[in-house]
Amino acid sequence: MSFLAWGNHKSESASSGAIAVNDRQILSIQDSLNRRIFLQKAQAGLGLTALGSLLGRDSQAATTDSQAQSLPGLPHLAPKAKRIIYLFQSGAPSQMDLFDPKPKMAEHRGEDLPASIRMGQRLTTMTSGQSTFPVAPSIFKFAQHGQSGAWFSELMPNMAKLADDWCIIRSMNTEAINHDPAITFIQTGAQLAGRPSIGSWVSYGLGSENRDFPSYIVLTSFGTGRREDQPLYDRLWGAGFLPSQYQGVKFRNKGDAVLYLSNPPGVDRDLRRGTLDRLSALNQKHYESLGDPEIQTRIKQYEMAFRMQTSVPDLLSTGGEPKHVLDAYGPEVNTPGTYAANCLLARRLAERDVRFVQLFHMGWDHHGGLPAAIKGQCSDTDQPTAALINDLKRLGLFEDTLVVWGGEFGRTIYSQGGVSETDYGRDHHPRCFTTLLAGGGIKPGITYGETDDYCYNIVKDPVHVHDLNATMLHLMGIDHTRLTYRFQGRDFRLTDVHGTLVKPILS
Repeated sequence: MSFLAWGNHKSESASSGAIAVNDRQILSIQDSLNRRIFLQKAQAGLGLTALGSLLGRDSQAATTDSQAQSLPGLPHLAPKAKRIIYLFQSGAPSQMDLFDPKPKMAEHRGEDLPASIRMGQRLTTMTSGQSTFPVAPSIFKFAQHGQSGAWFSELMPNMAKLADDWCIIRSMNTEAINHDPAITFIQTGAQLAGRPSIGSWVSYGLGSENRDFPSYIVLTSFGTGRREDQPLYDRLWGAGFLPSQYQGVKFRNKGDAVLYLSNPPGVDRDLRRGTLDRLSALNQKHYESLGDPEIQTRIKQYEMAFRMQTSVPDLLSTGGEPKHVLDAYGPEVNTPGTYAANCLLARRLAERDVRFVQLFHMGWDHHGGLPAAIKGQCSDTDQPTAALINDLKRLGLFEDTLVVWGGEFGRTIYSQGGVSETDYGRDHHPRCFTTLLAGGGIKPGITYGETDDYCYNIVKDPVHVHDLNATMLHLMGIDHTRLTYRFQGRDFRLTDVHGTLVKPILS
């Protein structure tokens, strides 16, 4: 009788002289037999480490599994950060309205952007047809904060209170001028889809420190500034040509965070455990026949899903958080799928040693009506971002957590369409934008890089996207030139053949 047939096998009646055995006992006995046979035949299969995850309940005694291991030789150097929380502001925040003040522009309101400043740089199709490019000074007030004297807009009062923790890079630049290739580029190091994301590279290189969670988790939220903003695609946190176990696991922002996490009616945890054991044995047979590494990934992911049935509900249950902590994140902290709620989850994931947590907050694409829209975005993000950092400090996690805040490119000083004293819009601008970093290994309280009076060109210390990604990997103990993966006859890496460490921002 096959081991699958045991699921429907009925025990013999006690009146027949046999000992009465119920279905679950039979399944348990058969599971033990299957495991013993499988172990005897597994010499050419997975190693003992992977076997630990295959054996279900037996694996609970194991100290690690294949998903938890880093690559041989990693980390390449002593890491300054154990984890990254990347607060990605999708749609491109306007740097001159938030972090890079240009007070001289008040004298040039409505004037055409000088050709000597634009220098023939390319435009998007949304403004290429304009006969003039009227300068639109920010209407928001700026002030210096902290001992560092860092400049922050009035729209970011809570982040400004942490001025001496932030490293503000004003000289970021990228190669893409439209959203999809630009977000793809900053996430994967290439404008065309198909490469692994930065979180996947970190997961592949360093593995996981918590076997009950994926090493790369993604959270998304809609901004109040522009709810119908640029869409996000799952490939942005995909593994590309890396084994698919390293792709980001997205928690949904509506309904159940993870679908099908609960067992269906009539199925308890022991029955699910037995089912997975038998599926693992079948998948192993399939692997021995085909040699496809994705079959091993499937086995591991089944086991991860089983463990997440316990770990995820515990993560999402925030009722035990102190009231003053919840209040710090703002009024939306108890509304699932909001930026505030996701910041709290990011902190809870940091506590659980998840390697890479990425929050995508949409709504920053302000081609028109920017003053009103950006107020909504800042209301979404300012207080929760500051609360996250303060919470990490409270728990002693800030020093080894790298926090990154920024988008895919910047915004133009000139207005898309007309400009008035109270209203304007801004087009895409890849030539310069601002990114903020804090925490693990970052020099605090500094402003790095400089742009011209029009916030159009970089005049000091440019930082390319490849440079930022190389520096982030460095802080995690990874030499970006040595973390490679051979695909189609070539060694690929996140930074391709580029990238230079931004040493002046390192502590």
